[in-house]
Amino acid sequence: MAAAAAAAVGGPQPPQAEVPAPGLALDKAATAAHLKAALSRPDNRAGAEELQALLERVLSAERPLAAAADGEEAAAAGGGGGPGAAEEEALEWCKCLLAGGGGYDEFCAAVRAYDPAALCGLVWTANFVAYRCRTCGISPCMSLCAECFHQGDHTGHDFNMFRSQAGGACDCGDSNVMRESGFCKRHQIKSSSNIPCVPKDLLMMSEFVLPRFIFCLIQYLREGYNEPAADVPSEKDLNKVLQLLEPQISFLEDLTKMGGAMRSVLTQVLTNQQNYKDLTSGLGENACARKSHEKYLIALKSSGLTYPEDKLVYGIQEPSAGASTLAVQGFASAAGTLGQVDSSDEEDQDGSQGLGKRKRVKLSSNTKDQSIMDVLKHKSFLEELLFWTIKYEFPQKMVTFLLNMLPDQEYKVAFTKTFVQHYAFIMKTLKKSHESDTMSNRIVHISVQLFSNEELARQVTEECQLLDIMVTVLLYMMESCLIKSELQDEENSLHVVVNCGEALLKNNTYWPLVSDFINILSHQSVAKRFLEDHGLLVTWMNFVSFFQGMNLNKRELNEHVEFESQTYYAAFAAELEACAQPMWGLLSHCKVRETQEYTRNVVRYCLEALQDWFDAINFVDEPAPNQVTFHLPLHRYYAMFLSKAVKCQELDLDSVLPDQEMLMKLMIHPLQIQASLAEIHSNMWVRNGLQIKGQAMTYVQSHFCNSMIDPDIYLLQVCASRLDPDYFISSVFERFKVVDLLTMASQHQNTVLDAEHERSMLEGALTFLVILLSLRLHLGMSDDEILRAEMVAQLCMNDRTHSSLLDLIPENPNPKSGIIPGSYSFESVLSAVADFKAPVFEPGGSMQQGMYTPKAEVWDHEFDPVMVILRTVYRRDVQSAMDRYTAFLKQSGKFPGNPWPPYKKRTPLHPSYKGLMRLLHCKTLHIVLFTLLYKILMDHQNLSEHVLCMVLYLIELGLENSAEEESDEEASACGPERCHDSWFPGSNLVSNMRHFINYVRVRVPETAPEVKRDSLASTSSDSLGSLQNSGTAQVFSLVAERRKKFQEIINRNSSEANQVVRPKTSSKWSAPGSAPQLTTAILEIKESILSLLIKLHHKLSGKQNSYYPPWLDDIEILIQPEIPKYSHGDGITAVERILLKAALQSRMNKRIIEEICRKVTPPVPPKKITAAEKKTLDKEERRQKARERQQKLLAEFASRQKSFMETAMDVDSPESDIPMEITTAEPQVSEAVYDCVICGQSGPSSEDRPTGLVVLLQASSVLGQCRDNVEPKKLPISEEEQIYPWDTCAAVHDVRLSLLQRYFKDSSCLLAVSIGWEGGVYVQTCGHTLHIDCHKSYMESLRNDQVLQGFSVDKGEFTCPLCRQFANSVLPCYPGSNVENNLWQRPSNKSIQDLIKEVEELQGRPGAFPSETNLSKEMESVMKDIKNTTQKKYRDYSKTPGSPDNDFLFMYSVARTNLELELIHRGGNLCSGGASTAGKRSCLNQLFHVLALHMRLYSIDSEYNPWRKLTQLLEEISSQLGNEEQQPEVPILYHDVTSLLLIQILMMPQPLRKDHFTCIVKVLFTLLYTQGLVALSVKCNEEDRSAWKHTGALKKNTCDAEKSYEVLLSFVISELSKGKLYHEEGTQECATIIPVAWSPESMEKYLQDFCLPFLRITSLLQHHLFGEDLPSCQEEEEFSVLSSCLGLLPTFYQTEHPFISASCLDWPVPAFDIISQWCFEINSFTERHAEQGKALLIQESKWKLPHLLQLPENYNTIFQYYHRKTCSVCTKVPKDPAVCLVCGTFVCLKGLCCKQQSYCECVLHSQNCGAGTGIFLLINASVIIIIRGHRFCLWGSVYLDAHGEEDRDLRRGKPLYICKERYKVLEQQWISHTFDHINKRWGPHYNGL
Repeated sequence: MAAAAAAAVGGPQPPQAEVPAPGLALDKAATAAHLKAALSRPDNRAGAEELQALLERVLSAERPLAAAADGEEAAAAGGGGGPGAAEEEALEWCKCLLAGGGGYDEFCAAVRAYDPAALCGLVWTANFVAYRCRTCGISPCMSLCAECFHQGDHTGHDFNMFRSQAGGACDCGDSNVMRESGFCKRHQIKSSSNIPCVPKDLLMMSEFVLPRFIFCLIQYLREGYNEPAADVPSEKDLNKVLQLLEPQISFLEDLTKMGGAMRSVLTQVLTNQQNYKDLTSGLGENACARKSHEKYLIALKSSGLTYPEDKLVYGIQEPSAGASTLAVQGFASAAGTLGQVDSSDEEDQDGSQGLGKRKRVKLSSNTKDQSIMDVLKHKSFLEELLFWTIKYEFPQKMVTFLLNMLPDQEYKVAFTKTFVQHYAFIMKTLKKSHESDTMSNRIVHISVQLFSNEELARQVTEECQLLDIMVTVLLYMMESCLIKSELQDEENSLHVVVNCGEALLKNNTYWPLVSDFINILSHQSVAKRFLEDHGLLVTWMNFVSFFQGMNLNKRELNEHVEFESQTYYAAFAAELEACAQPMWGLLSHCKVRETQEYTRNVVRYCLEALQDWFDAINFVDEPAPNQVTFHLPLHRYYAMFLSKAVKCQELDLDSVLPDQEMLMKLMIHPLQIQASLAEIHSNMWVRNGLQIKGQAMTYVQSHFCNSMIDPDIYLLQVCASRLDPDYFISSVFERFKVVDLLTMASQHQNTVLDAEHERSMLEGALTFLVILLSLRLHLGMSDDEILRAEMVAQLCMNDRTHSSLLDLIPENPNPKSGIIPGSYSFESVLSAVADFKAPVFEPGGSMQQGMYTPKAEVWDHEFDPVMVILRTVYRRDVQSAMDRYTAFLKQSGKFPGNPWPPYKKRTPLHPSYKGLMRLLHCKTLHIVLFTLLYKILMDHQNLSEHVLCMVLYLIELGLENSAEEESDEEASACGPERCHDSWFPGSNLVSNMRHFINYVRVRVPETAPEVKRDSLASTSSDSLGSLQNSGTAQVFSLVAERRKKFQEIINRNSSEANQVVRPKTSSKWSAPGSAPQLTTAILEIKESILSLLIKLHHKLSGKQNSYYPPWLDDIEILIQPEIPKYSHGDGITAVERILLKAALQSRMNKRIIEEICRKVTPPVPPKKITAAEKKTLDKEERRQKARERQQKLLAEFASRQKSFMETAMDVDSPESDIPMEITTAEPQVSEAVYDCVICGQSGPSSEDRPTGLVVLLQASSVLGQCRDNVEPKKLPISEEEQIYPWDTCAAVHDVRLSLLQRYFKDSSCLLAVSIGWEGGVYVQTCGHTLHIDCHKSYMESLRNDQVLQGFSVDKGEFTCPLCRQFANSVLPCYPGSNVENNLWQRPSNKSIQDLIKEVEELQGRPGAFPSETNLSKEMESVMKDIKNTTQKKYRDYSKTPGSPDNDFLFMYSVARTNLELELIHRGGNLCSGGASTAGKRSCLNQLFHVLALHMRLYSIDSEYNPWRKLTQLLEEISSQLGNEEQQPEVPILYHDVTSLLLIQILMMPQPLRKDHFTCIVKVLFTLLYTQGLVALSVKCNEEDRSAWKHTGALKKNTCDAEKSYEVLLSFVISELSKGKLYHEEGTQECATIIPVAWSPESMEKYLQDFCLPFLRITSLLQHHLFGEDLPSCQEEEEFSVLSSCLGLLPTFYQTEHPFISASCLDWPVPAFDIISQWCFEINSFTERHAEQGKALLIQESKWKLPHLLQLPENYNTIFQYYHRKTCSVCTKVPKDPAVCLVCGTFVCLKGLCCKQQSYCECVLHSQNCGAGTGIFLLINASVIIIIRGHRFCLWGSVYLDAHGEEDRDLRRGKPLYICKERYKVLEQQWISHTFDHINKRWGPHYNGL
């Protein structure tokens, strides 16, 4: 451990030899004791001096650091031992001295006893898992360590677990930060009275030694620091010094952990100013001390800091390091004031990045001084320690030491003040740092502990000007990256903005400072100080204005930008964090009437800053074209404080509003943003690249919207409510560039907009107006109503999970605002508007989360399209909401067609904003609406249904909000004479609706059709003159109107108007006429809004006279107008609803509507429109029909696809039946016909063109996981619980095989068992077939296809061309019929003896391999594939490697594995019978052919063929025993019968005859039964045995003795008694045999259970080979049903009631002879090995189904145990721990420590545990990962939270509970080997998991 010791000063003598005198060194303890005694005397001066001298000698700073710092000095010092020795020595001395001669550990324990630990204060670093409880926290930053959390009571609280980002400290016991009810048991306040007083002498030595020790540490830090050269980052040097100091700092850290008593000593030492002065002044004659002091001063100076005394030396003539002249009085005031200071910051090297020279910025008055930024005076160790901590960029150890001291209250205050004093220095260091991320985290780690505490924050604010310092430092920081703003007036702009491309903004370097600022503003007492201090507010508005107009976008008109800048995210983040969040913090303290003054202050300075801004950018009245900035924080501050003032403080709005002119300016930029949004969505900014879309989306995105778009819209609403409505409306249409479109003429010229954008811009303008007029977020809705509206809008777009709702609903960003996520109101509103849909599974296996979906009544009454449009980030979400709404209406039968967005009633307006409704009642809007209705009716181009929808919406809004019901008298009085401007008489929409407009004069291009018509009109009877009088409407120009209004307002406002106004007639907004020749035409219109609406009704319904006033039939309608009939529907409904409302509002309107309907007007221009209308109608109808046809086809297609997918994918749904290509149904077919799914031809499989089945071969160890108990094992969650695999099926079989191999001949052993319990090859198919040559070409094409597939073609993997199921081989189909011909099925009447002979002969014939045909080649290659599927260790069990017996064993075991697995898929028994889906897609038949073909190559020597032993009595028994030296064969009773069955069948030539099959089964059953009897006899105890032997012997001579188990049992017992099998019953044996009283029933049950597994496998085999169906039955009769199905049981037997298993026996030779022959083999073996002989006889045959481990209910139990568990290989805590769900092994995911030959641990484990399949639970992510061979996939999580959601990576940290259904699905997929088919997202893992 390279260390560094501590240095001392004082004392005249030069440092002595490196190591103290040997005598002293030897006896440190004695010296310490002596000194302690000396110091305890009343007059301790002598002792003190002695100690000083000793310390100086021990802690001499010269040597070690010389060695560390640089070589030459080291050489000079003669560099003694290695650099570590002296430092260790010094530490040893310190420990000894502290302990005063005693043992250091005892000393520690003694000090700990005096610890009054009321606080936990545990400090942690990044990535530590901690908890936060919102219910208990007072500060939002509160956090608890896991131990305190689990010891406290937080049941039912809103808490979560989180991974610390920056580090933190436990707040348990601190009542300033959390409520006492949440304290844990250890920290529930104990009074200090029970803690005894600390004895004086215990810590006396510490008080002497520690100052020296700390000073020596500081000296090291001074020595070690070299100013980094400009070009080389010096991190390496700094780290070197820090490594040397590691032991010292650790020593200090250990001291802090000794508890309160030691901490208070340390506090005294660290804060004592006298000590510091004496030791560090550098005035003594000690050279080393002086040098050290000089280094310190140099360090200060190079940091741009001055040391107050040296003012005159350094002066401030040198350029001070910073641009800010803002600082706070009260520090030593600087000499002379600094005017404008050039920003010569250290890292200005990149100043000229093509951004023009940096602007000099004059900030504020010159009265404040620079001292905040550059004066530091250190008065104590603590202050200088912090200085060096900052200089060294916050080393983790130092930070932890400083934080560990915080539980000491006195220290906490001192440290906080020191921290504040260094705040500016921290900022400078941070800006220069290369590791700013790490450093930011460490800074926040400290500051959050200090500033979260309100009491402390208030104290520092009052005593140290915390607010001034923070604001100044922030301002100063941003100043380093200002550039000139190019908004509006590029040349003369005086405004400066931050440059978002700078590292400072891009990397969020400002984050720690801003987050501290937000943190202290959350304290009311601090925020009040801020809001009362006018100077601070001015400064802050200055700061905010740096962001006003940043990241300006200029629309590219010609080329696409070559470089898309990504700075926009930095800009949005900066506005949100640096401007909006402090704003929300301040707003949260302006909630009550008493705080009015604060709002007035903010509003006042905000308006001043805005006025300055308008002046700086030279803004008059027109925004510069093609420019937009999304950042207007000043506008937003103003808007939000206005809103608060009206909503909470009852301020009169007008008292805080500026004059009209200012309002006009204020509305321009937010309106510009709204228009630009529409332009961006109309693709007008497409040349600016994708990033501009990104900005438009971010602006409305849920985290930003309430700090961006909401305040903007609110500000526009305020302006609209106070400005002239005509002016406002015309401004909107002008900004949206659609003025030219609003003409009655059918053609027009648009000077500012391309035709293709007109429609979407018009839609944009109208939608904006609708939002502006109907949004009530800040105009009177309560918080709960807002929350409800937001939630409904989000739920209508899509069903949402609980967490995504929390995320999508814009919460008030300030944590103390009340609506916190998960708060009471959130949950109650959610349950009111939504239903919870529990997580479900689809057969495809895709995991659903728990979702919330809107209740029906929400769709009915609360669905608000306006809110949805406002909140959608993607336009498709609006469509999605409408589609869902349509579906709801169809489903509930409310409306069948395509509905329009419903009209929703609004919350009443707050009285202050009543003026907003004047917009709806101004002539300008009415003219626009009239024009648009007319254009739609006339089918002008560029109009859409959306436009009509919005027009009607606006009309309806106007009717809903009409000012007052007009009296009829007045209505009749207003005659034509009142129409001065000849459009509309008044401004009330209700009366204007019925006003008929006869003629309109329009400007049209000369080519327009109107022009010709006009000449006609002039020659007609009434001349133009008379037209003129009858009130022709003028040409209406919105632009002109707006100009006029603006002029009026300005004149009214200012007497010197002529200077202010410069009406810009830029070429853009040229007066009409400069465009191509326009001429004036007069159109005859003769319509009113009402008549247009009625005609529109006709047009929409496609019928003449379709509208009939409903009140004529039903007068009631007028009395209660709220009729549900009208609330949902399409355009027709909307028109009806509007007409009804119009009639309700005035009797005149009602009368006029009736009149219009009576006239039944033919449509306007008679001939023309009908044709057009007819055309559109026909078109519509045709389209509708086509659409319906398409729907029908799609639906049909979807249902076909679905049924296909079900059969292809589903593992257990027996009901889905589909005729598979393999025709299993018709046995009469002579040859099976296969369809090739590639070439589509059908035909038989032939030798030269074989067909094959698409199969997936995979190695599987599922069978090996069976255990003999039903309950699955539990996952271990404590050290005591362990899982041992001794009782698994695989382990038992392994033991058995190795036991046999010990005593018997190897080749014989390999025939006596099956392998493949682990690593067996499982073959499955999707049932599709293809020609093998087609398949080869298919593989070729896949190989050339470079698309990234999820599989590896080189390994032979592919997906089935038809159903896309994963596969990796093709299994050839054997030519001939699939179902054996009837001839083979016919039962023959041969006796069993004849059949036995036939079987033996057939087996004896050697199987010559068929000639080299394509088929045989394929058979060979597929056999190779099968072998390569599993690892060598799972194939080679023979003692002689590569022996043919091995292959033989492997091949029949493949058959065994597949049969056993199918049995497990059927639930472990055959009770369900039938052909399960697994059966239907089974390829066992084909597999059998391939295996049989290969097995016949290895003919067994007939000598050793077990068939002989089964069916013949062998004479020469004695000779066999003669060969002692050679190992014997395995006795037949030790053979595994099922293996024998497969060997016998696969040795026969295929296809097999049914009677041969039955014969083999009968013979084997006799052996099986005998094995059962032997096992039973071994399990009985001695008395039982003799009893049975006796009863059986009596019946031996009865007629069917051979079929009576009693007789047979007694015979077996008597035969085996001849050997030693029963003898060796020593004491130890008795333990294993459980004394059971065997009754005849229990014996019968035992025998049946013993035989059942064999019968099940045999029945399955028969089902596959001969295609017979399996009968279904009850579990208790399974034995009898299967045995009769196999032909073991003569049919007449079934009547006999108590069924006896022995009745199935059919002995081929006399039973007693053959049994005695079998027993003889056993006896001869047990002569020598009785123990093993017995063990081999008792076979466990009752395996239960395999299961995954049982998981605990709560995820936390797993997490807490495993996430801290160390890895068994490398004993470190793994970064990504995982646990295997099959066997419970703990592994490191991706852990390099545990890598073996380039395989990481999980991959390795998946091969050892699951033969290539691994299922792992990732502890830190709660997700399950599947490894399958060389691929892996994320499966999902089986733990869900209370809302049915996964929490991947534990991001939310909510409690998770097991979802049993999901776990079942996982287990099901594991057992059925369908991971590959069901999970879609696979990727290669390259052995790196």
